[in-house]
Amino acid sequence: MSRPTSRHALIVLVILIASTSGAQTIVADHTAADQFELIPAAYFDQVRDQFRLFYGHTSHGSQISAGMHLLEDLDPVLCEDITSYEPSDDLGALGDVSWVQPTRDYLDSHPECNLVMWSWCGGVSTNTPAGIDAYLQAMTDLEQLYPGVTFVYMTGHLDGSGPDGNLYQRNDQIRAYCQANGKVLYDFADIESYDPDGIWYPDDIDECDWCTGWCATHECPECNYCAHSHCFNCYRKGCTFWWLLARLAGWSGGASPVLAVPSPVAELAPAWPNPFNPATTLKFSLPSSMGVRLAILDSRGRLVVELARGGHASGRHEVTWRGRDRQGRTVPSGSYFCCLETADGRLTRKLTLLK
Repeated sequence: MSRPTSRHALIVLVILIASTSGAQTIVADHTAADQFELIPAAYFDQVRDQFRLFYGHTSHGSQISAGMHLLEDLDPVLCEDITSYEPSDDLGALGDVSWVQPTRDYLDSHPECNLVMWSWCGGVSTNTPAGIDAYLQAMTDLEQLYPGVTFVYMTGHLDGSGPDGNLYQRNDQIRAYCQANGKVLYDFADIESYDPDGIWYPDDIDECDWCTGWCATHECPECNYCAHSHCFNCYRKGCTFWWLLARLAGWSGGASPVLAVPSPVAELAPAWPNPFNPATTLKFSLPSSMGVRLAILDSRGRLVVELARGGHASGRHEVTWRGRDRQGRTVPSGSYFCCLETADGRLTRKLTLLK
């Protein structure tokens, strides 16, 4: 990956890996950044041997590149850069799919390429449900045209609008689609929403204000440049990307080799009853006191209603959803998703409302 400059050059990366068609959903979020040091050393060499990268991004997307180069500077042997091709473009906004044809042109002329990732700049903040659907459909169409290629989906960077803002709802739309359809997701927004202690900053912006406070009391790596943001944000984006590459190369990820028993994490039980009419019970458990957001999303990833938000004590919790939206209106029958977000990550369960 080429090193980003202060000119915020537009860049695109492409990775060569085995297709994950039909594979289980893989989500690279803030918990992946925390697991970077668990990646076995052998996978770094395997990634370099196996992957060739095509990744489309503008200045915000260059944070991943900057993080990868920072890790290479810290350990030139282990984190030696991967081979990449970097043309200039991003995902645009409001249903723009002009990035599709350059993708097809490259794949047609480079049959060795088998993984593609594109990033947003500010295009999610002002997007619409239809615009995000256009992005998701374009990615799905490409997957069908190139069954040997894995396409990595991505959320948009934070903009300070918080969980009630349009950005958060559009990002949730992308997340729900990826969870429901077995996609590979690089959750750009989630990575910059949590510090390493798992504290959630949903109202932060792309500059990563929490990074400044964190690095004032902790040792953080320094870099020459991180577009729009703090070097520690770029560092964690790079750690997360290495985690994703290792997972795609076959690493199972997860548990620390030091602990005999994995640390407890938040859990979201299957809804009961499901299918349901008119109400269903949602149960979740927390290993310790932590911030929680429990929300219902529709099949397009749009927020229907928020059932719980804020600090919750450790232990088991139970919430009933009676099939109503934020305005108290009865929602139509169909598929919905219950999403639990905590410091441990994001858990999703599919619900079916019958009438």
